[in-house]
Amino acid sequence: MSVFLTVLSLSALATILAAVVVAADYKLNNYGICAIDINNGTRVLEVNGGSSLLTSLSSQKVFIPSACGGKATCGLCKVTLVESAGPVLPTEEPFLSGPERDAGVRLACQLKVKHDLKILIPEELFNIKQYRTRVRRITDLTHDIKEFEFELLEPGSIDFKAGQYVQVDSKPYDKVPEPVSRAYSIASLPSEKNKVELIIRLVPGGACTTFMHNHVQEGDEITFAGPFGEFYLREGGDELIFIAGGSGLAPIRSLILDILEKKLDKKMKFFFGAVRKRDLYYVDFFRELAARHPNFTYIPALSGAVPEDAWDGEEGLITDVVARHVEDAVGKQAYLCGSPGMINACLQVLGKIGFEKKSIFYDEF
Repeated sequence: MSVFLTVLSLSALATILAAVVVAADYKLNNYGICAIDINNGTRVLEVNGGSSLLTSLSSQKVFIPSACGGKATCGLCKVTLVESAGPVLPTEEPFLSGPERDAGVRLACQLKVKHDLKILIPEELFNIKQYRTRVRRITDLTHDIKEFEFELLEPGSIDFKAGQYVQVDSKPYDKVPEPVSRAYSIASLPSEKNKVELIIRLVPGGACTTFMHNHVQEGDEITFAGPFGEFYLREGGDELIFIAGGSGLAPIRSLILDILEKKLDKKMKFFFGAVRKRDLYYVDFFRELAARHPNFTYIPALSGAVPEDAWDGEEGLITDVVARHVEDAVGKQAYLCGSPGMINACLQVLGKIGFEKKSIFYDEF
């Protein structure tokens, strides 16, 4: 009997403690309605406190760039606080320079809205829209890369610069209870305003890529926001050197097609690096472009070709291939897109060739 009473007492105590924790959590995290003043009163939003600034702004249709979807790995969601909101968090420090910290710059994904805030953001972000779309077509490009074509439903058209990206929203699935958003570069032409094509590689464990590859079917409705990004064609450059790997081909494809469509007087060389032949895609597409346009050269390369690939093209790391084909940097610009490792290696090689930093533009993911 005494054992039973002891167990009963412990159970009651645990229940009381749990209730106290829940009540304390509610009280501590119930920040009420908070006001977010944007750009000195240009817009004033009222939001429920407790969420990140990034999420709070998004809920009010103000979209801040965030390639990682709020995981503090991209550092793009920078806003400037007019008044301090506490110390910079360790998760923010790698992405903020000393002058930025002094100026009150913070990462919106890491800053929780606990009280009224006054922030500054670029005016052009007010033009970012959320689009409701329908998946018109899904095409397997390689064993782990798919192309998605989206028909725009509302709004029915989009204006973007070749090289920019959109942030796609997933839906809850399996053990992922909440939507997430991730950035994917647009692969289609800016002139095709009623559709958007994205190239998405399946990342093991990636919440959004897994959703897109394994749970999205043709006919499904998907939302995304955009366009975002500073990776687009700049003035100058008689010859353009494009270098990409994996799904980094997407913005390069859009840039090349846009330049050809506009008949800009520019020579172009596109270097695409892969490991095996199975990792190549759009090979015939770009070879046909090169056959029709004398100002465009396409150079795919394999770094790990094996006999069964029956590969007779360029071999080696893409940096080595670039070094063999690009003799100097005179009158040239370089546009790079791919993994951080590839980008860093290319920057070193281009620097040795003679490219200045102001002539190199890149988008890493």
